[in-house]
Amino acid sequence: MSEFKITHSPEGRRFEIWDGNSAGYVEYEIHDGGLDILHTVVPFHMEGKGVGSALVKAAYDWARTEGLSPVATCRFARIWLERNPAYS
Repeated sequence: MSEFKITHSPEGRRFEIWDGNSAGYVEYEIHDGGLDILHTVVPFHMEGKGVGSALVKAAYDWARTEGLSPVATCRFARIWLERNPAYS
């Protein structure tokens, strides 16, 4: 997966990457002016390819365009924010 095609599913409140059979995704909620990533799910065969980071970045990039602050209930997203202070 050298190039990621990420889709946003507003009705499902998630960003997704499909490989044909399964999806990696982040689920979020919007509250109090923030986009809160609740879960980051990456299937085993997609791990180690930057899928989780690409999904979190896409979600927070979208949040910026909507005037929302990044919030992270998800442990992976919290670590991502610590490593990417420009988003904090």
